[in-house]
Amino acid sequence: MTPSDSPAHPRFAEALRELGLDDVNDRIRRFPDATRTAAEAAAAIGCELSQICKSLIFAADGVPVLVLMDGASRVDVERVREELGAEKVTRARADVVRESTGYAIGGVPPFGHRTRTRVLADRSLLEHDVVWAAAGNPHAVFPMEPKDLVAHAGATLVDVRERTS
Repeated sequence: MTPSDSPAHPRFAEALRELGLDDVNDRIRRFPDATRTAAEAAAAIGCELSQICKSLIFAADGVPVLVLMDGASRVDVERVREELGAEKVTRARADVVRESTGYAIGGVPPFGHRTRTRVLADRSLLEHDVVWAAAGNPHAVFPMEPKDLVAHAGATLVDVRERTS
């Protein structure tokens, strides 16, 4: 399958090819309705919400950083700040997300971005045999073993999810 034949965003399909992951293209699932949120994706796929891998862009002292988080959890911005040794961490604006990744919010994949950013992956992702992540657009997702996803994203494993009380 060529990148232009893939249901994924062309940049992401090309990234898969470059990483030798052409077989992932065959497992991408495309949905007629958007899977922009973790809940929408889990419902469309028929999996647990925690099996969705959210790719979230934050600004750490103004520098984009990608955080990979399970779909059932929220990122604790203070824990991200501590992990990065930053003074201030905020959610990145939509234009910053598109500029740094090349994708719109709701379709950001865990790798295959326009620019290289620091990547943190919450350990909660490793609790599953398979997780599902966006394939570069809000209508397509792909499955992958979490350890492989973390490795391809070049992520550092951390504990940055909000603690439940």
